[in-house]
This record gives sequence, structure tokens and C-alpha cells, in this order.
Amino acid sequence: MPDYAYVARNMSGERITGTLDAGSPREASAQLASLNLFPIEVKASDGKNSAAAINSLTNRRVKGQVMAGFYSQMSSLLRSGVPMLRALTVLSQQSTDATLSAVLTELKGRVEDGEPLGVAMARYPKVFSDMGVNMTRAGAEGGFLEDALERVGTFTELQEDLKGRTISALAYPIFLFGVGSIVITILLVFFVPKFDLMFDRLRDKGQMPWVTDALLSFSRMLQSYGWLLLLAIGGAIAWLRVRLASEAGREWADRAKLKIPVLGGILMNLAVARFCRVLGTLLGNGVPILKSLEISRTATGNRLLSRSIADAAENIRSGDSLASPLKSSGHFPITVVEMISVAEESNSLDRVLPEIADNLEKRTFRRLDLFVRLLEPVMLLVMAMLVMVVVLALLVPVIRSSTAM
Repeated sequence: MPDYAYVARNMSGERITGTLDAGSPREASAQLASLNLFPIEVKASDGKNSAAAINSLTNRRVKGQVMAGFYSQMSSLLRSGVPMLRALTVLSQQSTDATLSAVLTELKGRVEDGEPLGVAMARYPKVFSDMGVNMTRAGAEGGFLEDALERVGTFTELQEDLKGRTISALAYPIFLFGVGSIVITILLVFFVPKFDLMFDRLRDKGQMPWVTDALLSFSRMLQSYGWLLLLAIGGAIAWLRVRLASEAGREWADRAKLKIPVLGGILMNLAVARFCRVLGTLLGNGVPILKSLEISRTATGNRLLSRSIADAAENIRSGDSLASPLKSSGHFPITVVEMISVAEESNSLDRVLPEIADNLEKRTFRRLDLFVRLLEPVMLLVMAMLVMVVVLALLVPVIRSSTAM
């Protein structure tokens, strides 16, 4: 059937656009009416252009908050007894994000052709996360799809809140570093060179302070070869992007993150908290532990932790406990491992793991707040010292010249 592009309004009067499959414009209008939409314009769309536009849209990413809303709304609709195809249709038409709307339209077609929802979602890795896909598959297989989608929505919203809090906490230190770097660069490139000719006599007499001489030399280097420095920085960034596109590069980056002083421990604790929360949620919904470990390891966001959890799953297949391989990996805090060990003995992992995640996140946020509070004055002090060195390096020769005169 041909595609028809439409412009319509919903019951609230909002303007909605999209495409649908129909045999004729009249049939397209009837479909819109069945969806409680009032058609304003219905016309045949260019299939090639429409397909190209949809392909370009489905290759884009969707904001985490938008995806959290989708999972929660999908769960609510299914829980209310709305059929899956109808729920996907409603959400695709009501979505304010063009990418998500296009993806849901394709998703509906695939589900309509008999493809499971989780399998169809896996076709759009830039839109649906591994955890979202795996949780959906587990929910569909275990008969708790509504709960699984709700959990994914809650978890996604929690992660976006965590990301927002982290960014807002680091925004001011990053701003200080950026402004300080710009100010010092301007001083070295435009202000310091003006003193070079003034100090020629002191240089000839051998009375030039070494700090001033080094500062002037560095300033001349920036003026002459600054473009090479910018080119080197650009090349390093390009090389880093290419390296991070490979699996080995991403693993190297994950390893490097965990080695950052103070911040590495914070990132590690947050990753462990994500793992504990997802694993506890899955076990609480009756998912077998091996399947739960396979899904929850994708939620850590760190390949080293993910590999440690995969090794733990292999040990469990051999009859070992979960706590033992996690402890031997060296990536999990001792307190967390001990609590998991006790929970295994009492058969209460599904209840204890979310509590571990809550406590770990609270402690980690306190450390993050303390780290940011200490980082701000340290950066101010460093920037002030750098500016003071520049000023003193220029003032000392001036004072010497004035004394000699």
C-alpha cells in the first residue's frame, strides 16, 4: 500500500504530522478518525524521500528523558489493557521527538509482522539501550513485560538525574578551567611579548631573571608555533575518537577512567550501584540468575566490570557462589561483596541488592559533593598562582631597571 503524509489535530487541538499506509486518501482519513485525529491534509508521499527521511531519523540518538517517558507510558498503556500495536501507534503519534516517532512507526510494523518486541527494538541500538532491549526480552518471556518496561523507565530516569547532577556539579570547575586557560593564553600571546624589547638591556648585561627569560621564550614559541600546537591538539582529538570507535579503545578508556585519582573510585561505585539495582530488579521479577547477570552486566557501562560479572556467571554455572568471583576480580568494594555473600546465604538477593545500590549511591554522592567543593578552590588557587607568576616575572625586571636608574 502507498504511504500517505498527513497533517491532523488531536482532541487537544495539537498539530500532528506523520505518514501511514493506506489504500486511498479516504482510507487514510478513516484511519486517522479511528485514532481520534481530525485530518487537515492527506496526500500521497514520495516513497523514496519518505524512506530516506525515516532512515536518517532512525540513525539518530534520543534523549534519555524522552526514552524514560516512552518506557513509562508504554508500561501504563499495556497495564491498562491497551493492545501492544495500539500502544505503539498512540505513542508514535503523540511523541514530540521526530526520531522516536519514526522508530516507533517502524517498530509497530515489525511487531505486526510477528517479530517479538525485544528483537525489533534491538534493530535500533542508538535508540534502545542494551539494558532496555534485554529487560524487554526477559519481561516478554517471563510474562512481566509491563513491570520490566516500568523498571527500565525508572532506571533510565534515575540515570539521567544522576548524569544531570554530575554535570551540574562539575560545570563550575570546568568553567573556571576554561576561562583561566583563555586568560593566561591571551596574556602570553598578546601582553607578554610587548615587554620583550624593554628587557633587552637587562638581557645583554646578564641580569635578566631566569623566570622572565623562560616566560618570554615560551611566549615567542606560542606566537611562532601556536598553530602547530593547535594542529597537534586537533590531531590528538581525532586519533582519540578513532581509537574509541574500536572495542580495544573503549576498553582502554574504561580502564583509564577507573585509574583517575578520586574520580575513578566514584565512577566505579556508581557502576557497581547500577549493576546491583538492575540485578535485584530482575531477580525480584523471577528472572533466573544467569539470565539476570547477562542483562545486568550491560548496565554497568564499564567493560572491565562487565567482564568480571561474565566470569562470575561462568563460576555460578560451575556451582560457585556469586560473591567469591566478584571479590577476586578486585573491582567490587569489600563491603558490597560481604553483603552479597550474606544475602546469598539467606536467599534474599532480590531484596538486598537494591538496598546496596541505594546506600552506595548515597555515599558516592557525598564523596562527589566533597570532591567538587575541594576542586573549586584548588582550581582558583592554581589559576591565581599562574597569573601571579606571569605578573611577577614581568614586574621583577621592571623593578630592577628602576633601581639601577
